[in-house]
Amino acid sequence: MKTSTLPGQSQPKIPNYADRTPQYYIDKMEPELRASFTTQQLQAIFNLLDEAIPKPSPKIVDLRFLVDLIVTRFYVVLLVGKDRRRKPRRYIPKGVAKVGNVIAAIILLLGANLLLSASLFLFAYLLKSLVGIDFFSGDRHLPDIIKSIFQ
Repeated sequence: MKTSTLPGQSQPKIPNYADRTPQYYIDKMEPELRASFTTQQLQAIFNLLDEAIPKPSPKIVDLRFLVDLIVTRFYVVLLVGKDRRRKPRRYIPKGVAKVGNVIAAIILLLGANLLLSASLFLFAYLLKSLVGIDFFSGDRHLPDIIKSIFQ
């Protein structure tokens, strides 16, 4: 059942997906159809909907951000939490897929490690420069030393 609104009419209030309850879906039924159910049938439908609607679990890490590029937009989501799924995976990776998953996980961990290390190094270098500490003798700075290595 779809309801359309005419221009000038206000849209009906749709709750956030996570806030939808079984009663929300029961209220979406045609009133005549809803009235045709007995109280016991409505309770069974309510219980079934309550079991079918996923319950959000608390997350240890909930990182969401957008990457706006000139021509398109991407979103990145990283969620870390306890796995509360009941069913085992239908497809267990074997062979090449398993090796690919391991390689992807290693690359992801190495990339995260490199990013974290570079960020900490940059922060420490900027903090050292701000305080005025000079580790190298003379007027040589880290960019000068890096340039001399690659020449």
